[in-house]
Amino acid sequence: MRDLNQLLLNFEYKQNFKDEDFYVSKSNYFAFKLINAWPKWEKKILNIYGTNFSGKSHLANIFLKKFRGIKINAHSFNNKNLQEIKIYENIILENFDKSIDEVLIYSLFNIIDQDNKFLLIISNTPINEINFKLNDLKSRTKNCLFAKIEKPDDDLMFALILKNFSDRQIAIDKKLIDFIIKRIDRSYDKIFEFIYKIDELSLKKKKPIDFKTIKEILKV
Repeated sequence: MRDLNQLLLNFEYKQNFKDEDFYVSKSNYFAFKLINAWPKWEKKILNIYGTNFSGKSHLANIFLKKFRGIKINAHSFNNKNLQEIKIYENIILENFDKSIDEVLIYSLFNIIDQDNKFLLIISNTPINEINFKLNDLKSRTKNCLFAKIEKPDDDLMFALILKNFSDRQIAIDKKLIDFIIKRIDRSYDKIFEFIYKIDELSLKKKKPIDFKTIKEILKV
């Protein structure tokens, strides 16, 4: 079998980013609320963080579609980007972690303050907990709004599983989804790994999903 992590990355890429396809639950309500509260943020920089597949990119794209701006990958952020952002009020930085160019990011933070812009940072961990070498940057990352996307609750797990099966035209009884929720690890990684495996098995067997298939994948 091909590398599952790469397959899951490709799997995530295919997800759509329509506002109506984002399921709001207790796990992500605070982040969703802040996104839609723009420009009435208490601070100019908002950091939304959470594990892979938790919906961070979905929220970023909802924000981009609704309020416009520019989205840049933090890993490739460069001097040219510092010039490009001048015409935008909203800037989104994705994949923010300790491997960024700290001097450039610090310059970006200064531009946000000086030019009265807004910055949405998407990361797996809160940026104020990243051990940056540049003390000035470390200090600035503490003066931000933070919104964590929590582990998925039952409602969100049900919605994610049902939506992804439906998108792939996989018929599944809702009782089976309840069975899955009670036995699968409460993490976005595991949910999407499970969905991928079901999708792959469904295509291979060309049969409806049943308890036997689910138990086989969950190993219960």
